[in-house]
Amino acid sequence: MGSGTTTPSIPRGASRLWSATRCREACWETESAPQPPPHHHHHALQQLPGPATRPAPSPRSPPPPPQPRPRLPAAPLHLQPGGGGGGGEQEGGETPYPEARAEAAMMVAGMEEEEEEEEEAAGGGGGGEGPGCGCKGIRSCLLCEGPAQAAPPPQGEDNFTYCPATGLAKGNEHSEFAGWAFPFPGVFLTEEFVSEEEEAEMVALMDRDEWKPSQSGRKKQDYGPKVNFKKQRLKAGSFTGLPSFSKKIVTQMKACSVLGGFLPVEQCNLDYRPERGSAIDPHFDDWWLWGERLVSLNLLSNTVLSMSCDSEDSIQLFPTFSKESGELSPPGSLTETSACKSSNKQGTDYVLSPRLVPSKEVTVAIHLPRRSLVVLHGDARYRWKHAIYRKNIEHRRVCVTFRELSAEFSTGGRHEELGKELLEIALSFQGTPV
Repeated sequence: MGSGTTTPSIPRGASRLWSATRCREACWETESAPQPPPHHHHHALQQLPGPATRPAPSPRSPPPPPQPRPRLPAAPLHLQPGGGGGGGEQEGGETPYPEARAEAAMMVAGMEEEEEEEEEAAGGGGGGEGPGCGCKGIRSCLLCEGPAQAAPPPQGEDNFTYCPATGLAKGNEHSEFAGWAFPFPGVFLTEEFVSEEEEAEMVALMDRDEWKPSQSGRKKQDYGPKVNFKKQRLKAGSFTGLPSFSKKIVTQMKACSVLGGFLPVEQCNLDYRPERGSAIDPHFDDWWLWGERLVSLNLLSNTVLSMSCDSEDSIQLFPTFSKESGELSPPGSLTETSACKSSNKQGTDYVLSPRLVPSKEVTVAIHLPRRSLVVLHGDARYRWKHAIYRKNIEHRRVCVTFRELSAEFSTGGRHEELGKELLEIALSFQGTPV
């Protein structure tokens, strides 16, 4: 299931490209607001003349120019450009994903959950285009979509389905790829990660706190630092740690081999409802601050995580069965074969050569059962975007996502000390939503 995949490195070069091309729709400070210069957080405030001391303009002379309004520096942590982005610098030499990183850097424009929190902070959560929703820009939900809207958001059609038992993406029966498959590494899925009683207790505790409106019909609760991904700044702000009920979940994660050494520094709870048209478009999560492994716990209902790829590369498919045996064909058995047909026995077997298809034509459905835990890493994290389409939210769904720090904020990284401070706060497990 991909649990044994070696953690890929993220190169310095990819980080620079990410830093240079990062494009975000929103941040917790508006673009038009003047920013304090780097490394000078404690500026003296300008003293504005009060009404009694401001000279009155002469009747015949033009009024004096308006005085600039002083801005209190928020004292965020300014991080130097050029070494950040892309998940930071890791040991191990060149990345196996240079083209994917370059494309991702151009495409990752404001679709992750964390940057939507920035939008809400900049514009006042819940004050989006529609009544009672947090949608902005091109995002929409059933609360803000009117009858005049030409068409609902794209829903996507998955033509492959991920098989946890084999780690293969297998062509769907009624698609043009029926009978074909390819390896899909970087996914770890375990069912029944929590019990029904644990699920009910967690959701009840979440519902005691406020759910803030978010993009595309979702609501959210966030436990983490305030981050401006576009400008690569962060501050602890009102972050007080992960919630107390997550301590047991984090402890249980240690039993998963793929999560060795995983230390969550941020938790995001997302509430999906069919009556709001909840969804999230295909996107990559940030990798300047967040590390390789994305961990999500799926609660209350089943759903489908849809994976898509914008790479110009091709994917090599291989046949998954013969009509006689119906058995799975391992990839190695196809390297010496060519297309042929044998009709000297009852029934017909087809032996096919590997087939190349453009990556853009392939979408993979990862079915997430209720109470399952899924981990995306490696290719599934950096090559493939993930999405939840509206059609796959049939009942209320609560998703709990945990993120770790990138190498840049971990031991030996440029911002190791800052990372330690954030982890100390996070792992106190005394937090409330920010």
